Amino acid sequence: MFLAPVAHIAATIRIQDSRFQPEMSSTYQPVKCNPSCNCDDEQKQCTYHRRYAEMSSSSGVLGEDLVSFGNESELMPQRAVFGCENVETGDLYNQRADGIMGLGRGRLSIMDQLVDKGVIGDSFSLCYGGMDVDGGAMVLGKIAPPPDMVFSHSDPFRSPYYNIEMKEIHVAGKRLELPDGAFDGRHGTVLDSGTTYAYFRRDAFAAFRDAILSAVHFLKRIPGPDPNYNDICFTGAGRDVSQLPKIFPQVEMVFNNGKKLLLSPENYLFRHSKASGAYCLGIFPNSESTTLLGGIVVRNTLVTYDRSNDRIGFLNTNCSELRRRVQFSGAPAPTPLVSPSKDTKMEIPSVLSPSGSPSNVLPGSFHVGFITFDMSISTTDSNFKSILKELTELISEELEVDNSQIRLLNVTSQEKDYLVRWGIFPAEPANYISNTIARSIILRLRDHRIQLPERFGNYKLMEWNAEPQRKLTSWQHRFLIMLVGSVTTLILSLSAIGIWLVHRQRQQTAYEPVGASIPERYLQPLQS
Repeated sequence: MFLAPVAHIAATIRIQDSRFQPEMSSTYQPVKCNPSCNCDDEQKQCTYHRRYAEMSSSSGVLGEDLVSFGNESELMPQRAVFGCENVETGDLYNQRADGIMGLGRGRLSIMDQLVDKGVIGDSFSLCYGGMDVDGGAMVLGKIAPPPDMVFSHSDPFRSPYYNIEMKEIHVAGKRLELPDGAFDGRHGTVLDSGTTYAYFRRDAFAAFRDAILSAVHFLKRIPGPDPNYNDICFTGAGRDVSQLPKIFPQVEMVFNNGKKLLLSPENYLFRHSKASGAYCLGIFPNSESTTLLGGIVVRNTLVTYDRSNDRIGFLNTNCSELRRRVQFSGAPAPTPLVSPSKDTKMEIPSVLSPSGSPSNVLPGSFHVGFITFDMSISTTDSNFKSILKELTELISEELEVDNSQIRLLNVTSQEKDYLVRWGIFPAEPANYISNTIARSIILRLRDHRIQLPERFGNYKLMEWNAEPQRKLTSWQHRFLIMLVGSVTTLILSLSAIGIWLVHRQRQQTAYEPVGASIPERYLQPLQS
């Protein structure tokens, strides 16, 4: 959650409600500079900076205060760390919302903070209003899924984003003719509530576009509202959204498990802002292989992000009736947060710090002592060891840990190929790495998301391993103390003996006076 402080001028931030004033809050505390964050110029307070896919940005300082969740929630106010914004650019400056609520995977996500406190279950749900319906709802905590909710597996280790397994798309009952894996790019099919529209890889977009155009060939094509974009728009469908299913085709998303999610026209169309009764296609081509599903796809759809079970559920519903259709389960919190919103556009960071993983990978009782990973590097640099320091700094930046936590453990080489083993250790004075940070590191390693400049040559992450924190038993503690004491005594004894022997040797040594004659047997002639 990012709130705007009062101390900055309106030119850097545009808000609708009153600004947050840290100096007026008796419970506010700044997050002091520490090894796990970026610091301000005075090295006193943690700062943040986030840049998003549409190139807008938000920056400010980190603070901690009591966060409340509205009058409709029985969830008590909780202390939480948040970004106190002082500069924003792009769409963040122009949007109606006052800030961002981070629901992704990461230690600063409000979800992770509340789950770590044990006040809600590891799940949340979003329900956006339809094309002509303002508002929506958000549920923090677990709900009992309705029997007709369809689920897709979501793999937190495959991608730092919330992903689903989409196999194919049907338009008007016909499957789009695409190769297998068309929706199975590097990150899978990504579900991002902070993105407005949807983006398919180019061949999938072309197939979808052609299928829609074929189904509504009787509608007139018109230019889009923005001349800078080649939008695909139609007129002649009328203003009544409820009549669109009679004109535009039904679309189905088919998951790998065979379950289907029905999409109505409002899930792939948006209103033309300059022509009455006109609509435009809200699906666009993506230059990358990733399929990205934004908020338009889940209008009037309850989406449950069941993080504890690695799945995402979908239910077509009227979001205004959400209270009557779902039941809330504690696990551990008995009451979730449901808060209405007047803005259907919620901005979520497109680059998130992952921290989710199956519970059997890093269970709560498992403390990570350190993490090791091997990296193979092929380079033409003849002085490889000279770049290791810079390499350490780059890796610490990519993994978002302090430089002092990265240690070089071993280097082996064969000609120009090097195998380097690195270790990631707890930040001082901690003696273990928190599960949140460990999961974030492991996800980045697993997804091969360390990006190095080209001058380092070809590189590949080979394997990683998380070692548990080593805790000494009571007898091991006593043994260690006895061992340290014995070694200390031995060193002192040897030092005393050494000093005594040196002193005795000096007393027994006879020194010749300066200028005394040297016996002839010690004089040797020089060889010519």
